[in-house]
Amino acid sequence: MLTMFAALANPHRLRILASLSANGRNYVSQLAREAGISRPLLHLHLQKLEDAGLVTSEFEVMDDGKARKFFTASDFSFELTPEAIAAAVRSLPPHSANAK
Repeated sequence: MLTMFAALANPHRLRILASLSANGRNYVSQLAREAGISRPLLHLHLQKLEDAGLVTSEFEVMDDGKARKFFTASDFSFELTPEAIAAAVRSLPPHSANAK
């Protein structure tokens, strides 16, 4: 859950996920144009979303022989409750006495 929240905390990633949810699967170059960001930056954001389980990806070879990586929004749902937060806190590393 913490990985998912971290991924959703970035406005670029929210826009990417919203675009994929509204428009279906899309490939990197088109997503970069729609988001108005560079492909390397988009790849970084897509990796965070994929690591959190919010998107999936697959390569597809096009008729011209070029491969494109397509991304699709995953189906997900969660209920934010005090119990869910308590479970997430239990997964955190131990509190350091030196942390401020």
